Amino acid sequence: MKLPLISLDRKALASFDEAIQKEWIITNGLGSYASSTVLGINTRKYHGLLVAALHPPGDRRVLLSRLDEEVVIGNSTYPLGANEFQNGVFPQGYGFIKEFSVSPFPRHVYSVQNVEVQKTVFMPHEMNAVVVLYKILNRNGFDIKFRVLPLVNWRHFHSVTNRWKVSAEPIQKCTDREVSVRFSFPQSALMLKGTGGQYRPDGKWFEKMFYREEARRGESCLDDCYQVGCFEMGVTANRAESFAVVAVAGESEDGALNLMDRISVTLYDLSALFEKEAKRYDSLLTRFFEAHETAPAEDWLKWLVSATDAFVVRGIDAGYRSVIAGYHWFEAWGRDAFISLPGLMLVTGRFEDARKVFLTFKKYLRNGLIPNFLPDQTGPAAYNTVDASLWYVNAVLQYLKYTGDFRFVQEQLWESVKAIVESFARGTDFSIRVDSDGLLCHGVQLTWMDAAVDGQPVTPRTGKAVEIQALWYNALRTTELLANRFGEKGEVERCEQMAEKVRKSFVEKFWNVEGNCLYDVVGEDGKDGSLRPNQVFAVALDFTMLDDVKSERVVDVVHSELLTPFGLRTLVKSHPRYVGAYAGDRRSRDRAYHNGTVWPWLVGPLATAFLKVKGNSEFRRDFAMKYFLSPLFGRLVSGAGLGALCEIFDGNPPHAPKGCIVQAWSIAEPLRAYVEDIMQVTPEHEREVLQKLG
Repeated sequence: MKLPLISLDRKALASFDEAIQKEWIITNGLGSYASSTVLGINTRKYHGLLVAALHPPGDRRVLLSRLDEEVVIGNSTYPLGANEFQNGVFPQGYGFIKEFSVSPFPRHVYSVQNVEVQKTVFMPHEMNAVVVLYKILNRNGFDIKFRVLPLVNWRHFHSVTNRWKVSAEPIQKCTDREVSVRFSFPQSALMLKGTGGQYRPDGKWFEKMFYREEARRGESCLDDCYQVGCFEMGVTANRAESFAVVAVAGESEDGALNLMDRISVTLYDLSALFEKEAKRYDSLLTRFFEAHETAPAEDWLKWLVSATDAFVVRGIDAGYRSVIAGYHWFEAWGRDAFISLPGLMLVTGRFEDARKVFLTFKKYLRNGLIPNFLPDQTGPAAYNTVDASLWYVNAVLQYLKYTGDFRFVQEQLWESVKAIVESFARGTDFSIRVDSDGLLCHGVQLTWMDAAVDGQPVTPRTGKAVEIQALWYNALRTTELLANRFGEKGEVERCEQMAEKVRKSFVEKFWNVEGNCLYDVVGEDGKDGSLRPNQVFAVALDFTMLDDVKSERVVDVVHSELLTPFGLRTLVKSHPRYVGAYAGDRRSRDRAYHNGTVWPWLVGPLATAFLKVKGNSEFRRDFAMKYFLSPLFGRLVSGAGLGALCEIFDGNPPHAPKGCIVQAWSIAEPLRAYVEDIMQVTPEHEREVLQKLG
């Protein structure tokens, strides 16, 4: 099954202000990626043709910023590339683009003076490499020249380069068709090889390239890149020629050379490699639609399923997997991994990958805590989260519902599940402990609403947050279920007693009579009645504490007060702390992040909760699809990140897309809700698993 084409013609590309906001990204299963805009202008410091994770999935470095092209016809040179500076765009090669498309790989078609250049970019899976395929059609009656000019860099992807602070320029070693570029700090190497023509060494700086998106975000926005030379080939009159450039990255020159040796740099073999990668994407779709025969073959659904692949990444050890929370800048986050795991890996049938993700994070379990995020390079993991461990337990339950694989859970995960419950009950780091009422206390800035300004939490939520209690109860019931299965009677009784105590205290302390919904936080200083979406989890999870009447009221309030076309607002508009636009510098953005900003992933639990309390009749499912999911799914083929769903949107209309251009849980949770709740495809082993608890 093929991924449908997303295409922009010359007319669509002619509106510069709109086209410059449309971005593409492809990934390689290691955390590396290639990304830019449809106009070929890099607007972020995170853009690059090869942003390589040298310690997969971390230590991402921009090594190849871009490849610019030139067509030489007689005495005239026509640049096809385009770079933005503070005083404008130069050259303006984007004017020669007559079509851009992606399916799944980006393809530009340029037309200039009876010459057509087709440029396709792809990344071989689990290799720090990028391949650019060219086809040049010369319809002139005389020969022309075609040039490819690499712009390199050697920086961490969060930073920018200032040439005057660089200790040394890159060292080139070249032959007729290849060049090796070695960087001293940070130590790394880039090798480029062409399939034809000749490489001509050079060396010049492009200073103060301007990244408009970083300027808007108040980030460093000026970058210096180094042009190492060019590949040049002739194209005879009235002929078509094909050509390719391969770029590979390594920590050292030997590392890059070894990787290049694994890739046969001939047009035939690179075309075969392209077909192999295209078929890998096709197989993702085939597997999904064969498993879900009633699923409509809609373009948006194909893109949604395909997008799940970007986040599941291999580390240095091939036996483990992790989840990149979002591109361009997020790394492997525990909370995001286990919220996303059902949609990314269970709904799509990637059960082996799911097992490897569990094993990866289990390695880092400490004092009952799953890490907030895993370290980039060799730094320590960060554990400042109360809910990552609870989402881990929930993911174990979801895994069992799809696989019935109690053996794996018992042999590999059961001890970690018990360790989480025991540590939380006894008390662990960050003031996480069970209070005398059975509810779970926690310190400051530990929930998913964790933004801070100048070190001060914007939404501290210290005490007992509503979704933490819902997750804690769900974890206790899940542990009770597992203990019953594994014959541990004492654990069954302990969890049952704790869960019942939590339920009674929760209903007593969290029900907001005045608001007819749940408080967001119950703390020592009182109860926070701010209307936020967190209470929806008290209905959406498998094991819940509210009766039917209260559950329906929670859903009604969240639906009526927080829903937008693209997700749920994080704070009701009438609240004095509401911020409707996620804009400005980091401090301004962080103030808005959870105070009105819209999060698409939250429509997943909303859809689940809505159909749980309203019933899953066709009318109700059509309603949930029309108002909760369809507007968001429409963004897949027409949004700013083509074929993807972004991290967040502004709270105020027109709800401009913001944050990462593609986010794991923005893809995973809507997909899970669509399959499980709208399509009513029940996980194969759900009845068997849940009835163990009676």
